[in-house]
Amino acid sequence: MILAFSPVALDGESYTDVVALAHRSPGWVDGAVTAWSAYGLALFAVLMTIGWWRSRRSGAGAAMTALAVPLVVLAAFGVDTALKALVRESRPCRSLRVSTLEACPAPGDWSFPSNHAAIAAAAAVALCFVSRRLGAVAALAAGAMAVSRVWIGVHYPHDVLAGVVLGGLVAFVAMTVLRRLPSGLALRLSATRLRPLLVS
Repeated sequence: MILAFSPVALDGESYTDVVALAHRSPGWVDGAVTAWSAYGLALFAVLMTIGWWRSRRSGAGAAMTALAVPLVVLAAFGVDTALKALVRESRPCRSLRVSTLEACPAPGDWSFPSNHAAIAAAAAVALCFVSRRLGAVAALAAGAMAVSRVWIGVHYPHDVLAGVVLGGLVAFVAMTVLRRLPSGLALRLSATRLRPLLVS
């Protein structure tokens, strides 16, 4: 494990407080949070699709930006996964004696940073370049995703915070670079077989 700090000492107490709160909460709350944690990333795919569909009416450049969002999210996931393999932080549910809402991931399924939080944050930031309204919805959903991962017991708070920062930063840099590409590129692509993807 390549760590310069003790995860438990950093925010283990906050983690156990959240897990204890989850156990004191009504069953329907825990059920909703668990379902969101497991399936909530699908919402970001829906938002990306909506953003692309609407952007086609605004021109090839806008559509190309929207089509880049899932690629940017994949890039954020890749960076996050590489960092996980480097840091190799054990899950808190393996380091601490706690009962969690979700079964603890197998050994070797590392905790830092959170993939779910990174994906959600990357999608939210990238979608802001497509539509402020969709980006705002995605940002709220990303916050809920980050909290849910601690609530069900599979991440420390610092895992999800790092995932949010990493995913958001990768997306911001990538989308900023994309915006600086020559405007004629989108027009050239719209003259190819990609036209249905870029123009309504």
